[in-house]
Amino acid sequence: MSRIKRGTSYRSFDYLDAGVDYRAFELAPEVGRVPEHPVPLDAEQTARYEHLLEELVLISLHEHLGVFPADLAQTRDLVREGRMATAFEGLAAAHWDVVFDNLMDGICTIHSRGGWKWTEVLHDLGIRLCDLAHQDFVFHATRVDDLLRAHRDGRVAWVASMEGAAMIENELDRIDQLYGFGVRALGIAYSESNALGSGLREPRDGGLTVFGKKAVERMNKVGMLIDCSHCGDQTTLDTIAASEQPIVLSHIGARALWDSNRLAPDEVLVACAEKGGLIGIEAAPHTTLTARHPRHSLESFMEHFEYTVGLVGIDHVAFGPDTLYGDHVGLHEAYAANLSIDRSRAGKSAGGGDAGEGGTGATTARAGSAPSKNPPFEKVPPFEKVRYVAGLENPTESSTNILRWLIAHGWSDQDVAKAMGENVLRVLRQVWA
Repeated sequence: MSRIKRGTSYRSFDYLDAGVDYRAFELAPEVGRVPEHPVPLDAEQTARYEHLLEELVLISLHEHLGVFPADLAQTRDLVREGRMATAFEGLAAAHWDVVFDNLMDGICTIHSRGGWKWTEVLHDLGIRLCDLAHQDFVFHATRVDDLLRAHRDGRVAWVASMEGAAMIENELDRIDQLYGFGVRALGIAYSESNALGSGLREPRDGGLTVFGKKAVERMNKVGMLIDCSHCGDQTTLDTIAASEQPIVLSHIGARALWDSNRLAPDEVLVACAEKGGLIGIEAAPHTTLTARHPRHSLESFMEHFEYTVGLVGIDHVAFGPDTLYGDHVGLHEAYAANLSIDRSRAGKSAGGGDAGEGGTGATTARAGSAPSKNPPFEKVPPFEKVRYVAGLENPTESSTNILRWLIAHGWSDQDVAKAMGENVLRVLRQVWA
């Protein structure tokens, strides 16, 4: 049922009176904001594409389904208002059956209602769930059976995910509470360090803390999927070692292809896979670039996919495009400092030196050693900036073009099925159980 979604005429907060009950904003178009760039297929490939859409459960490990203002200058005001609209129109035109929607929840200071405060996290989660409860096309999913049902019914399973755990502070029971409120995936740290471990923005990576190990143990016990996409290398390795369950790097790429702190070295990718985990390939603007494709595009994104498959095998790779509805590049430019973008994109070879000082080798510390140095932040490799990533503009386009690209490049049905959803289902059957 993926090929044709049920859809809905509902739009966010239709149950309220705009301008009376809440402040309304002019939002960016969910469809057609920029020209589409569909991957061309011949007649035989098109037939295969449509067949696979009907057969496969398509899962995105990482997206942002909120719709941003048409005028990005209003973003702060929208965030202060505390009502992020869900892209129901965009999802009706998409093919994802399951989307891990990452609620920003004050991970940065643009969330001026309080940042990482626990009460603000609950506010944002509650508002989104209230909105979803007023329609039945996109529904809150908490079990694997929900994900399969979404495909059967032509609906979208919405999985609540949060990119960092700073809001739990030093309270392990808050992990239980997040699970009870329906959150099913949680990051250890979002770029900056917290009580659990070091984020990738930090110049020195102290690894997973004693409290962080307790948090990992609790997440394992309650059945919470652990994500280390924005952690430092050593913190990620420590989390993999501490967890009894597989973890995910839900939206990332290979540092071997692009000298960026936002991407992971081979050692981390291999360790994640060896524990049974998953690497979701990232597509947010100016992240998964390569020396062959320094202009961000579907081709550079898929080069990271092919490299990672070659490194760890098809059973451990998925997709977490990390796209949204609105001007993603403009949003990054406006809030780069708040979102840790400039620092998290910096290259490990900036400033020269050997591996330990930011040279070409990966830098990780072993247990008992001094904190490892994350790659320095002075420079980034030169690249050509884009206004948007052609072919991967938003979750609607990513849901079509990734599958079309795999078909156009001769990937087998079995491998396509694994990368597009079966690998995620395998891990969730283990972790969520």
